[in-house]
Amino acid sequence: MSEAEEQVARETVLELKDVHRSFRQGRTKLEVLRGIDLDLKAGEIVALVGPSGAGKTTLLHIAGLLEKPDSGEISIRGEACGGLNDDGRTRLRRHNIGFVYQYHHLLPEFSAIENIAIPPIIAGLGRRQARARAKELLACLGLAERAGHRPGRLSGGEQQRVAIGRALANAPRLLLADEPTGNLDPDTASGVFQVLLELVRGAGLAALVATHNADLAVRMDRTIRLDNGVLFKG
Repeated sequence: MSEAEEQVARETVLELKDVHRSFRQGRTKLEVLRGIDLDLKAGEIVALVGPSGAGKTTLLHIAGLLEKPDSGEISIRGEACGGLNDDGRTRLRRHNIGFVYQYHHLLPEFSAIENIAIPPIIAGLGRRQARARAKELLACLGLAERAGHRPGRLSGGEQQRVAIGRALANAPRLLLADEPTGNLDPDTASGVFQVLLELVRGAGLAALVATHNADLAVRMDRTIRLDNGVLFKG
């Protein structure tokens, strides 16, 4: 590995410092995140666990610049995000962050290859290049022969694999996944998660994966637990 490659491998992709987030329910203030500190380096896959309602989704949304904290600092690849306007946050998110959710959220009127090609096209890549990138990802996902199929003709596991391909279409440096196999049966979940792991490791991404599945959590590099607004690091 060259010196430049080693530097990329050591890069801190995500850094959270003293992040707080609360919500109001009537007169009650709910402290969801209480001074969260977290950093993820390139090539590291981290499991985020904790009870339902602990704030895992809120943490992912803040890390992904979809939601702003009440206080604290967020940096993506060394760039501080606190002072960015909406356009700046969108730019940083579009080129650096991929999202995978529990439900695939594929566009039903578009084929698998079209669903994956849409993010690069939006980011400014030409249609031919975007389709070539989507075709490459579908091959890696074992779905080359399903490229022309719309979501309604794909199984649940296939749909989620397409969603993973869409999340990786812009070659992000950070992947955030919220219960990515939560809607799948155990055998399908294990297979889809293995594909996710292989693609993330192969690309050297940093990944934060929220899951209730202990079997999946132990397959990642380390586990952190969010409970009562506090993050406990393993």
